[in-house]
Amino acid sequence: MKHKKRIRDYNIFIGTLETGELNSITDVPGVKIGHVTLDNKDIKTGVTALLPHDGNLFKKKVIASSHVINGYGKSIGLMQINEMGTIETPIILTNTFSIGTAFNAVIEFMLKDNKDIGTTTGTINPIICECNDGYLNNIRKQNIEKSHVIEAINNASKEFKEGSVGAGCGMSCLGLKGGIGTASRVIIMQNIKYTVGSLVLTNFGKGEDLLIDGIKAGKFITKNDNLSDKGSIIMIISTNIPLNERQLKRINKRAVVGLIRTGSYIGNGSGDIVISFTTANKINHYEKRDIVHSKIINENKIDLIFRAVAESVEESILNSLISANPTIGRDNNTKKSLKEFISDIIKNL
Repeated sequence: MKHKKRIRDYNIFIGTLETGELNSITDVPGVKIGHVTLDNKDIKTGVTALLPHDGNLFKKKVIASSHVINGYGKSIGLMQINEMGTIETPIILTNTFSIGTAFNAVIEFMLKDNKDIGTTTGTINPIICECNDGYLNNIRKQNIEKSHVIEAINNASKEFKEGSVGAGCGMSCLGLKGGIGTASRVIIMQNIKYTVGSLVLTNFGKGEDLLIDGIKAGKFITKNDNLSDKGSIIMIISTNIPLNERQLKRINKRAVVGLIRTGSYIGNGSGDIVISFTTANKINHYEKRDIVHSKIINENKIDLIFRAVAESVEESILNSLISANPTIGRDNNTKKSLKEFISDIIKNL
């Protein structure tokens, strides 16, 4: 990925499965990520946009599912995902007070290229997810504008930055600076290579609980927080393996394995959300056939996908930490970077 040392660059290898070419959610063909970052004095926030494929998302929807691990969150659009089993817009990540702005921006973006929406056909279901960056960001200023969201969508590409960027600019995680992280795993089925990728927005946990590849790394970092485990994480899972929405729901539940392996206890005040989608078996908005055929995997082969999800989420979280920069934000609130402690931690791995 762009210009940052990641957790593997420190010889820390999570799990056993092979990674994709970039070790990124964008190893799934068609998936792209874009950021806009607002970083100025007490403003530490931004927008991250995920495009499930590079075509018209409204006309060709992706099969999807969501899962709420703990529901202290304000996400938009999850209800329709679970009812209809599809995603038809970019997925937007931002701060808690900007979800309304992001919703309006996605509508504006989608209406531009779909003259039928709201006239000759139905409306749309924007997917907006959030975490509260108010510890480092002056969230009351509500600096995110519609133009920032649209710019993040238009910026989307295969390679992108991790850490203190986009929606991750002001996030805190496990006593350290959190943010955006990604990873991927490759699975071979019937001699065909498939990819499972994850993207996370990390804003959870206590520093003393940090785990790195099973090691209690929290004892090596400065205890610069007195917060309970009440933060949040958004986890996006993407694959090109043919799955239906029920199977996607099952893999969503395994994301919690990767989350727990980094030290989360999923506290009472945490908003822990998983959204997954497959780029296989796209659903046509204007489908003329009465019966539509689609492929799904043999359920007895799904264990490997469960492992891939757990590994990629765990590594994505660690990448969000190691890629983040130390930050001084609102009221001089400070979060250090995992980079400042990694050498001591490595000695004990």
